Amino acid sequence: MQIAQPFVFDDAEDMRGDADRASVPVSVLSDRARIRAGLVDQLLEAGLMIRQAEPLDRLLSDDAFVLGDIVVIDIPVPGAEFLAALARLDARAAHSGTQLVVSTTVGGIDAVFGAMDCGDVQFLIDPSPAEYALAIGYALARLPGRSVHELAREDHLALVRLTEQVHSLARKLGGVPGEAAPAEQLRSPSFAYMARPVADKPAAELPVSGKGAFAQNDLPPAALLREIIRQRQLRANFFEGELFADPAWDMLLDLTAARAEGRDVCVSSLCIASGVPATTALRWIGQMTDAGLFERLPDPADRRRAIIRLSKGAEQAMCAFFVRIGPSVAAI
Repeated sequence: MQIAQPFVFDDAEDMRGDADRASVPVSVLSDRARIRAGLVDQLLEAGLMIRQAEPLDRLLSDDAFVLGDIVVIDIPVPGAEFLAALARLDARAAHSGTQLVVSTTVGGIDAVFGAMDCGDVQFLIDPSPAEYALAIGYALARLPGRSVHELAREDHLALVRLTEQVHSLARKLGGVPGEAAPAEQLRSPSFAYMARPVADKPAAELPVSGKGAFAQNDLPPAALLREIIRQRQLRANFFEGELFADPAWDMLLDLTAARAEGRDVCVSSLCIASGVPATTALRWIGQMTDAGLFERLPDPADRRRAIIRLSKGAEQAMCAFFVRIGPSVAAI
């Protein structure tokens, strides 16, 4: 007679088995052999499966191109033919749920951003290995039908490995987010450190149009907005610039000034205005677009490019903000 034995979960054995059967295939496309090889090494180290690692010409091939669940594309100088191929790939990925990670340069971001507007693409600019790892980990967690809590164990392992890579690189560069900082080290305040919201005044108490006040539905003068931006940027001449990193507000100010001037803002220009690395700025642009603060529109001068504008709601909010604080405070 065979006696049933109690079930024992062998985590080490399960991890070894999962490492051999990573379930997420990844495609890597790049004409730069060094970048391509580095990405392949990074993905294999994370326990992911490489479906293909080929030059960019693969995008132009007439052969059926089987997408991985995640596609990483390195395209520093996009030509017209490749931009058309990226647009087709973007539409296909949006339909299939494939996660796209596209890296380019500051000079190429306007064209690449304009070509891809169907799916939820992660754009990187001259990324470091840590930025690649973060983007791939984020793509892994966003695969269709999954959340971070619903990932299979092998995919959890890949995500953990990618996180470890980022932490390892961060340590080499001088610290890991979340670790205790020395007493003398400055840190950004937590969300608990915020001014109390001011109760809204009745409409009758708001300043009205006239000398020394802004009209409630009009933007402040562009010259005033540019002066505020100049003063904010001036701080970097005296203090470490990262102390004041506030990309959301800096981009809102820049788009508000552009709106008052009657001009459009391209993606690369807005990245510069943000005051943070371009890849970080792109993430903020994506989040603020998703939040309904920014609008992405075709460039009237070049339909292949895209411009960013304030949404109507964001514009009204900026008007109300400057009405509330008044011109004398705004100029400080």
